[in-house]
Amino acid sequence: MKILHLLYESRGDLFGIGGVGIRAYEIYRRIQDRHDVTLLCKKYPGARDGKVEGLRHIFVGTESRSLTKTLLSYAYRASQFVKRNGPEYDIIVEEFSPAIPTFYHLFIRKPVVLQVQGYTGRFYFRKYNFFYAVVLFLSELLRARFYTNFIFINHEMMEKFYLKREKHSAVIPNGISSELLDIPDDERDYVLYIGRIDVYGKGLDILLEAYGEFFRSSPGIRLVIAGDGRDRKRFQSMLMKLPEGIRKNIEMPGWISDERKGSVFSKAVFVVFPSRHEAQPIAVLEAMGSGKAVLVSDLPEFRFVKDTGAGTEFKAGDARSLVQAMKDLLIHGERKAMGQRGREWVKDYTWDAIALQYEEFLYKIADQAVSMGTCRGEHG
Repeated sequence: MKILHLLYESRGDLFGIGGVGIRAYEIYRRIQDRHDVTLLCKKYPGARDGKVEGLRHIFVGTESRSLTKTLLSYAYRASQFVKRNGPEYDIIVEEFSPAIPTFYHLFIRKPVVLQVQGYTGRFYFRKYNFFYAVVLFLSELLRARFYTNFIFINHEMMEKFYLKREKHSAVIPNGISSELLDIPDDERDYVLYIGRIDVYGKGLDILLEAYGEFFRSSPGIRLVIAGDGRDRKRFQSMLMKLPEGIRKNIEMPGWISDERKGSVFSKAVFVVFPSRHEAQPIAVLEAMGSGKAVLVSDLPEFRFVKDTGAGTEFKAGDARSLVQAMKDLLIHGERKAMGQRGREWVKDYTWDAIALQYEEFLYKIADQAVSMGTCRGEHG
């Protein structure tokens, strides 16, 4: 198949790369020898068309340090690209983002799959000013109704979109590298957070508050916050306001490469994910694959952690609850057993297996389009 994937984040992006981009790279690296794949990405300063990790990249939009400007220009330029070049592809995959207002249903005559990896809902009103929040909220609520083919990363996500008319949907979760399943336990002296540096969404303000209290009873346990994102400078400013003793016990190593990730996980006492809202973070699955107990907020999207016995939870947004959960897990006699249960459960979620599921669904949609005569004008 000739596949066009609209990917608004990519390697090297000034604004960082999260689970959306990582998932695309992991899947396409495994199927690119069988398909002609093009990633249509948001332009950023210094971006150049060409091969990245063996995958063809085309960058469109405006080079800017303003995220809003780059997203809107990407939406317009990507729409123009699809309008001109869409007929050349067998199938188009669009990453859903309420902040990127595309209108492919007005002109595209090829099957389109909308891949949904996040849902924010009413949390928009806690993150942004009222006007911007209303626009994003309504876009998230209404835009999906114009699509027929969907990939969701979990069932909880699919249920939130209340799709009423007949749709072609698949739940294809995120995955992990199979190498993580074999790394040995080398527990040292730190609690680990790994993921995007998003203060509100990922609950990093709650984590800092909780660690300040946790430090008083366990000063020998450091906090490592690994990752990158547009809130990095803001978060570093928050760190500088902490007492010196606590601040010196917190390390920010930045983005962790795949080569280093196994070692970073293996040395952690446990891994914490204090999110206020979430989808299915790849890092949670990776921590489980590494045999580590995980501490998560009590969101429905994290329910599988408790259900599988791979870790424990605390009340989302509640620093006191998080402090107590961290203390309990530190002395928990079952911590290593939790890690082993998580590793056993997640072994079926390797990227090799996920890529095959993804490929099979795209084949199915492309074949249906051919048999139904997509050229009649029905939107994907």
